[in-house]
Amino acid sequence: MIHVVWFKRDLRVHDHAALEAAASSGAPVLALYILEPELWRQPEMSGRHHAFLAECLADLDTALKARGARLVVRVGEAVSVLHDLNAAHGIAALHAHEETGLLWTYARDRAVRRWARKAGVPFLEYRQHGVLRAHGDRDGWAKTWERTMRAPTQAAPSHLRAASLVSHDLPDAGGLGLEDDPCPDRQRGGRAEGVTLLRSFLATRGRHYRKAMSTPLDGAAACSRVSAHLALGCLSMRETYQAALRAQARWRQAEDAAFAQSVGSFVSRLHWHCHFIQKLEDEPEIERRDLHQAYAGLRPIGPDHEALVAAWIEGRTGFPFVDACMRSLRSTGWLNFRMRSMVMAFSSYHLWQDWRRPAQALARQFTDFEPGIHYPQAQMQSGVTGVNVVRIYNPVKQSRDQDPGGVFIRRWAPELSALPDDFIHEPWSAPADLLAARGVRLGDSYPVRLVDHEAAARVAREKAYGVRTGPAFRAAARAIQQKHGSRKSGLPPTERRARSARKPSQSEFDF
Repeated sequence: MIHVVWFKRDLRVHDHAALEAAASSGAPVLALYILEPELWRQPEMSGRHHAFLAECLADLDTALKARGARLVVRVGEAVSVLHDLNAAHGIAALHAHEETGLLWTYARDRAVRRWARKAGVPFLEYRQHGVLRAHGDRDGWAKTWERTMRAPTQAAPSHLRAASLVSHDLPDAGGLGLEDDPCPDRQRGGRAEGVTLLRSFLATRGRHYRKAMSTPLDGAAACSRVSAHLALGCLSMRETYQAALRAQARWRQAEDAAFAQSVGSFVSRLHWHCHFIQKLEDEPEIERRDLHQAYAGLRPIGPDHEALVAAWIEGRTGFPFVDACMRSLRSTGWLNFRMRSMVMAFSSYHLWQDWRRPAQALARQFTDFEPGIHYPQAQMQSGVTGVNVVRIYNPVKQSRDQDPGGVFIRRWAPELSALPDDFIHEPWSAPADLLAARGVRLGDSYPVRLVDHEAAARVAREKAYGVRTGPAFRAAARAIQQKHGSRKSGLPPTERRARSARKPSQSEFDF
């Protein structure tokens, strides 16, 4: 009989409750990763995710070999794989971390639980983050999160009594039906990479985090960049949080208030990480259904929907800053939070596109795709939650504010590089003779803008706020806030802010 540790998005040996429990049993331990082809056929999955995963699995295998074991990869449907292992070797217990993921993984986990009950195999699931399963409501949630995050981390087992089984080869991206997905500047996967990033952020790179995290130029270096490593569990949230608290204390002791404050801002975003995932845990349908049903059908899908989504995701909107962000994302797999918010809002408001397809397209681009953050944020930035401020970013203002010298635009939209600073943010306003002299041909060398952004924003604002009236809307909004709102933030039960409010109603989350 063997104890199986089913690795999913917890690809580490440190602070790993499931691995520790299996190792403590004294029985042979099978470290198992199931590569599920059907999962990779979901619209959110991409070649860059596969490449990052492969690096994480290789790193995990190295860590297991150092402890006398190895990672065994099996390819197939989870229930079938587990059924075959049980028939051949006998599973004394199946250990895994709880996962808050896509509706597909939610259904798969339920199927595994049904199989385990029928087969008489104990299926033991352990909490990985501060996300609570079947907790009822948000009362006391923040205090529970804090207790969990401050509890001692679990050391990696020094030795594992391994169950020696044959491992399958990991299929390549093409073998899983994934399209070619070049991402030349993608960060590498694996715990070693994540640890290096976290240490350098807390020691040096994070000094100007508070100021630089909103800019596309400086954010890539000043942000922690551990989000992908948290998404696949190469780092645990608890060890990340405790490392940040220790660094904050060191900088305070060194009387470096600025650095301590930057680390404090990072700490607050770790709180929000689990806060957003909790939303999807409590309501998995957020992946596909408007949180507030008054918005259902507000943005009907027209015949030009796919073409607009393609132009947007490929950086062909005619708005230089938006296009630069999308092209940068395609090449690097990462954007800072403010730019993520802006590009999603641009699709939903200026292009008036239903949020679902754009959200899936963005998910494929983000190396750090985390369903529990991604989908609640997609709805929040699209204004369909019923409890958040309708926030429409002016793409030209954002361009001038975040990239005043046009450095970011010139890097990612080089066809505009010859334009002077006055016109690089809005080339449609440049005189025709200047455009010709600088080699810019709108509609040829660079796209004509898809919409008049000011007129589109006015129409979108009117439509979005037109829904937010009447007692039925307010009653549903109160119920949403009661179920999903952060008690710690002090938000009112429903949003009563003026249309002119400039700040979002929840903290901005980004690494």
